[in-house]
Amino acid sequence: MRPVDGELLALLARMPFLDRLEMVAVSGWSRGAVYRAVPRLEDAGWIASVPHGTELIPPTRRFHLAAAGLRRLAHARNANLEDLLRDLPVSARWRRVLLERLDAAAVVYRVASAVADAAHPIRFRWYRAMPLDAAVTLRDGRTVGIVRQGRTADRTGFSKRLWRLTQGPQPGIILLIAPDRVRLRHARRRLPPTPATALFALEREAAAGSPDDPVWRLRSINASVSLRDAIDRMERRGGLPAEQPLERGLSLPPDIDEGETRGDVPDFLLPALLRPAEKRALDLLSDWPWLEPGDLAGLLGVSQPRMSQIGAALEGFGLLARVPASERRLALTDLALGMLARRDRTAVGGTRRRWSSAPADAEDWRSVSGRRSRQLLRDVEHTAAVHGFIAALSRQAHALGWEMDQLDPPIRASRYFRHFGSRRSVHPDAFGILRREDALWPFFLEWERRAVRPVTMAARLAPYLRYYSSHRPTDDHGAKPAVLVVFHEDLAASHFLRVALEEMVRTRTPLPLLVSHRGLLEREGPLGRAWLVPGGGFEPDFPLPQPGTGGDAP
Repeated sequence: MRPVDGELLALLARMPFLDRLEMVAVSGWSRGAVYRAVPRLEDAGWIASVPHGTELIPPTRRFHLAAAGLRRLAHARNANLEDLLRDLPVSARWRRVLLERLDAAAVVYRVASAVADAAHPIRFRWYRAMPLDAAVTLRDGRTVGIVRQGRTADRTGFSKRLWRLTQGPQPGIILLIAPDRVRLRHARRRLPPTPATALFALEREAAAGSPDDPVWRLRSINASVSLRDAIDRMERRGGLPAEQPLERGLSLPPDIDEGETRGDVPDFLLPALLRPAEKRALDLLSDWPWLEPGDLAGLLGVSQPRMSQIGAALEGFGLLARVPASERRLALTDLALGMLARRDRTAVGGTRRRWSSAPADAEDWRSVSGRRSRQLLRDVEHTAAVHGFIAALSRQAHALGWEMDQLDPPIRASRYFRHFGSRRSVHPDAFGILRREDALWPFFLEWERRAVRPVTMAARLAPYLRYYSSHRPTDDHGAKPAVLVVFHEDLAASHFLRVALEEMVRTRTPLPLLVSHRGLLEREGPLGRAWLVPGGGFEPDFPLPQPGTGGDAP
């Protein structure tokens, strides 16, 4: 066996499901050597691969040891096969765990590859249940921990995970990956004091960045550094937590058969078989249950025929429910909710209790088992109005050269803050950030139906007046988000503008408020001449900043 072949077998035993580019970075062998060795190992039956791709990672093949390869590695090391299954992440149980987390593992591997580029060689290890997702040990003994916050991870649960992270041995550097700008800022605030150097990055930047790209933010100052600079300046060696090895599921994993029919695909293999557009649709439906197919197509930026193809594929895997049978609304099945929860290391049972759409053929909102999903279906007219707005905004933004940098449903759009010693909050219907080049434009959305009297309108404004009287809007977003309020009728919108002006004068708190109504939005579009401001008159057009003048990145 050639040296490169033996080293790649050992590498895939420590880091299953690497692709070839990651093998090049971590192994230190040249690209040509790795690309010649991989088909040779496949022909020998020692390794196999699965397809994989996400919105952030281009489609690729990810490789793992086959049963014959595990036996060959044990023979080369003169070790028992049972010892390999216990000490390395190659058992049937470990393979299932890594396949369930394959989307997250791909991002972690890209970050580990960047670390290897900056400080080769490295030793890598996975964690199953510790706060760290993975850890890297450098040649001189310095340590780097990697933590990824998943899209479906809730604020409280992840804050507890950050607290647990500081309660045991800590590496020299902690690399924390967040899915969006708001949660990155929240993680910077919520990470308890630690002797480790903490660096924060957006997931899309961490997955695509090289070790020389300054995409990692420091905790206490608004500055970014490259991974190479951070590792070169790291002085503290740090330590890594120990995790008990698996005691169950230590059997030899069966070979994966991609030729199985969709109805027979094991649940844990779904992250490998779903295409990036299908995964994006699942993430959107996780955020916005009960979307109509046309609105989902708008958020995805695809045509209706393409949307039908994506929907058919998801239904074939048992991940999509249409409620009711007339196909008016789409929701995730319990299987899909479990798949996303395992990917993001959240509790499957809790996720289903909150968001389950079962029974899928329900005509009555009372029979839906998920409590938050049931609430959205209970007020389905309001839910549909919000969905229609964000879909129209997404379409028009794309046509005008902007993109939705972030779009949060109500559960993540809420903000909590202190006001004169009391804990207060705002609960908008959505939060979003529009981006073009360096320009960022954040906004809250309130779709209002019940505020028809002046006293009710003032009560709706009060939480925002409290929030904007503090420094928290800028702390949370890097700029003060606009507050978009939409009414069903023009008369209510006109009254609201008058009340809003009176309340801003009374409280001496200016609000970046824009008001519209359904008819105006349908005629002009969300990014058109559809918004009125307190004091009277239309905005000349949607108040988007020119590139380079928007809010600063976190």
